[in-house]
Amino acid sequence: MPLMLSKTYDALRDAGASEALAREAAEEIATFDARLAGVESKLNILQWMVGTNVILTVGVLLRLLLLGAN
Repeated sequence: MPLMLSKTYDALRDAGASEALAREAAEEIATFDARLAGVESKLNILQWMVGTNVILTVGVLLRLLLLGAN
């Protein structure tokens, strides 16, 4: 049985959706939520990579400007 959001399922059932339709909708939302969490983790890694690149680039530029290109 796939992951399902029980509160969403209960809300859909209370709203009058059939059991099968409510179950499918809750499972689809849970799948989307899992995919979104994966995207957020990849975005976090990308932010660290860009931050590291900016720091290293600024360091190289400062070294070139302050010490000269000897």
